[in-house]
Amino acid sequence: MAVTDLPAQPNTQSVMQAAAAGEFSAMYQREYPYVGKVLIRLGVRAADREDLAHDVFVVAFRNWSKFDSSRPVRPWLFGIAFRVLRDRNSKHQNRFEQPVAEVDAVDGRRNAEEIASQREALQQVERALGALELERRAVLVMHDIDETPMPQIAESLGLPLNTAYSRLRLARRDFNEAVARLQRECA
Repeated sequence: MAVTDLPAQPNTQSVMQAAAAGEFSAMYQREYPYVGKVLIRLGVRAADREDLAHDVFVVAFRNWSKFDSSRPVRPWLFGIAFRVLRDRNSKHQNRFEQPVAEVDAVDGRRNAEEIASQREALQQVERALGALELERRAVLVMHDIDETPMPQIAESLGLPLNTAYSRLRLARRDFNEAVARLQRECA
């Protein structure tokens, strides 16, 4: 048997890369729905969500070797989504497309009044969130909706901890003011 007939031994680096790719693939499958929710909460239109989610995972893949697996992945992904969205918004100052309202699927288990009331409340929350600056909105969503601890938020968004707390306080104030303004407009 010639030396060239022997099966090649995989080197340690390629084995590690394959394992990392498998871990990333599993994380992608598990966390894709979460990233979609993050993008919704950050005000991304339905037409743009899939592309932005793809961009988030491209950045995550490029930085996967730097990720500390002893830490939760969701705050890390949220930070990436925030930066991808902020970068996109700074590049796309002028948009000419007009958004079209999304159509909800009919749920036969609830009556029409419940559905309309819930849809109206959700739209009011989305409008109030939409009134917030992206930086404040990100902190509010991570803390009050995703229940991420403030130290992780600060780390994920690259902020000093006191700045993160300040943004949360201001975001809550702005959100409450936006809700009150919307309720006055509807009355």
